[in-house]
Amino acid sequence: MNKRTRRILAALGAALCLVLAGCTGGPEPEATPTPEPTPTLEPAPDGAEFALACYPQAGFHPITGGNRTNLSLGGLMYEGLFALDQQFEVSQVLCDSYTTSEDGLTWTFTLRSGVTFSDGSPLTSAEVVSSLESARSSTLYSARFADIGAITAGEGTVTITLSRANGALPALLDIPIVKETGGTPLGTGPYVLTGSGNDLSLTANQRWWQGEELPLDTIPLYAIQEADDLIHAFDTRQISLVSTDLTATNALGFSGSFDTVDYPTSTMVYVGFNTASGPCRDAGVRQALLRAFDRESVSTALFSRHAQPAALPVHPGSSLYHADQAEALSYSSQAVTDALTAAGWTNNGSGWVSGRQALSLELVVSAENADRVAAAQHLVNGLNDLGIQATLTKLDWDAYVSALQKGNFDLYLGEVRLTADFDLTALITAGGSLNYGGYSDAGAAQLLQTYRAATGQNRDLAARQFFDRLAEEPPFAVLCFKNWSVLTQWNTVSGMTPTQQNVFFQFSYWEIAQ
Repeated sequence: MNKRTRRILAALGAALCLVLAGCTGGPEPEATPTPEPTPTLEPAPDGAEFALACYPQAGFHPITGGNRTNLSLGGLMYEGLFALDQQFEVSQVLCDSYTTSEDGLTWTFTLRSGVTFSDGSPLTSAEVVSSLESARSSTLYSARFADIGAITAGEGTVTITLSRANGALPALLDIPIVKETGGTPLGTGPYVLTGSGNDLSLTANQRWWQGEELPLDTIPLYAIQEADDLIHAFDTRQISLVSTDLTATNALGFSGSFDTVDYPTSTMVYVGFNTASGPCRDAGVRQALLRAFDRESVSTALFSRHAQPAALPVHPGSSLYHADQAEALSYSSQAVTDALTAAGWTNNGSGWVSGRQALSLELVVSAENADRVAAAQHLVNGLNDLGIQATLTKLDWDAYVSALQKGNFDLYLGEVRLTADFDLTALITAGGSLNYGGYSDAGAAQLLQTYRAATGQNRDLAARQFFDRLAEEPPFAVLCFKNWSVLTQWNTVSGMTPTQQNVFFQFSYWEIAQ
C-alpha cells in the first residue's frame, strides 16, 4: 500500500469516526485553529529546509531528561507500549495484546514480535521493565506509578501488579521504551539520533518495524543553548517548528507570521472550594457556583482560545465527556438564583444573605501568571454581577501555596496536569496532596474507585455516576482544559495531529514542503 492510498484510507477512517462519535451522544471537540486538512504547500520563500531545534548539552534521554525541546524530539525516536491520540483514546504500539485478572490488579502485556531497536537488537521484556522502573523514579513520569507495585519480565511478556484497580492503566503506559547505552539510549521509533557535538541530525531508522514511508530521510537539528536562541532561530526560519504553551507564566514570545495548531492536554483549570469552613461548607452554595462561571468567555477571551471550556473533570474530547451532563452545569444566572434560594439564601437587593450571614467570598490566585489573574478577575466580576459579594486576592507563588495549605481562602483558581486516566484521587480524597479545600464525601470516594476500576462500557456508566455525585457535592468547578500549540513556518507543514505526549504523532502522514 503506497503512501497516498494510506492517506486516503486514513481520511475515510477519520470521517467514519466523526459519524460514529455523533451516534454516541458525546460532544464534538471544540474546533482549534488548524490549517486546512490537505493544502497545496509551496516551498518556503528562502528555500529553507525542515529543521528542528535541540539543546546538545542537555542530553536526549526521553525518561530522565528535563529539557522540554529535547524531550519533544523523543516522539520521533522512541515508542511506548501504547499511544494516546487527541481524544486520549489508547492504541497498542509495542504491546500486541494484554489480559487482566478478575480483580483488575494484575495485568499481563504480550510484546509485539519482530520489533527491534535501531541497532537491530530485538525488543525484550527486560528492556520494557527497565524503562518502566526508570520512569517510576523520574520527575516526568513518577506520578503515574502511585498504584503500580511489582513490574516483572516473562518470556515475551511484562506483568504489572497494582495496589488499586485501574481499568485505564494502558493510558499511563505510553512511556518511551529504551535500550540503555550509557549515553543517548536506543529506541524503536522511526528516527535515530546521529552525529556528534553540535552537528546532529535525526536519520530515518532503516530497521523501523512499522515500515511506514517517512516524509523526510534526514532532519537537521539546529543547536541552541538558551530560550532566546530558540526564539531567534524560529523567527529567522532556521528551525521549522516549535511547541509551546502560549498561556504559560513565562511564555516565549515568538513574532512574525506562522501557522498555529493547538492540541489538547490534560491540564485542568478549575476553581477550588473551601468545603471545610466559610460559606462553601454549604453544598447548596457550591452547587450555585457551578452555574456561576462563564466557561466560554474564560476560554475564548482570556485564554485566547488556547483552552477548551469544560464543566466535567475529563477532557471534552474524551468519550467520557457527556454533553447533557456538561449542559446541566453551564452558566445560568437563573440557575444560580434557584440554587441559592433552595439552600436558604435570600437576595435582599444588596446581596445574598442567610439570617445575619452575608454571602461574601474571597478568591485567591497566584500573581505570577497574567492570564490566570485576568481569568480570576473576570470570575470575581461575574460573581458580583450575580449579587454574590466577591473579592480577589493576588499572592506571590509562595504565599499562594501557603494560603492553600492553611485553608485561608473561600475559592482559589488552580491548574493541575492530570494523568491521562483523569484520576482525581489527589483532589478529592482525604489527605490528597491537592485536596486543599478539605473535601470529604464517602459517596464520591466510592464512586471514584468504581470509576477507576471499570473498563469498557462499564467505565462510561461509572464515570457518569461519579460526575453526577460531584455535581451534588462539588469539590471544585471545572473551567477548561488548556491547549498547547505547535508553531510552524507559514505554509510549510500540513497533516499534523500533535498530542500531549507526542508532538510528532503519526509523523508519517505529515506533508512537508521543501
